[in-house]
Amino acid sequence: MGPDKNEKYPLNGQKRLCFLKNTITNPNIIVGDYTYYDDFEDALNFEKNVKYHYDFIGDKLIIGKFCMIAPGVTFIMNGANHQQKGVTTYPFSLFGNGWERVMPTLHDLPIKGDTVIGNDVWIGSNVTIMPGIRIGDGAIIATNSTVTKDVAPYAIIGGNPAIEIRKRFSDIKIKELLELQWWNWDIEKITESLGYLTGKKIEK
Repeated sequence: MGPDKNEKYPLNGQKRLCFLKNTITNPNIIVGDYTYYDDFEDALNFEKNVKYHYDFIGDKLIIGKFCMIAPGVTFIMNGANHQQKGVTTYPFSLFGNGWERVMPTLHDLPIKGDTVIGNDVWIGSNVTIMPGIRIGDGAIIATNSTVTKDVAPYAIIGGNPAIEIRKRFSDIKIKELLELQWWNWDIEKITESLGYLTGKKIEK
């Protein structure tokens, strides 16, 4: 009935690909079943690619089920943002020695919320995803893209900044697929339906 969703390294112990949920230690990174991360060196490198993710801010990186994340994908979190309403954006308070008196509050910072990746999303190599982005179910992000805006379900996007190239299916079919939510089926049903899920005749 398919691989064990609780297996850390599902490919015969190879450590370049992991089921990501089983390697995460940060409670503010939440990952669904069967989502995998591929890394040429070691899949345990994933959390190093989540940048500026500070506990005191509290933002979350949420990734759905059955996602595919290639090497070099970087998530920029809200801790990277500086104040923007003053004359300068320089973070004086960071260095103390009297400069801490202008320490900004979270209200002063441009916090953009959680970063949320839907289900069945394919993210190509060396993609950068900016803070607070939401990527819809079934989307594809092309290699070397920088994602600065939300991505619609089943859209293919690419570039820097990334723009929509096309939709994978018609609007009617996308609506049907979003209602279907195959990623929430029992694994037995998914296994039985692999021919339909991977076949070219989507109407079936």
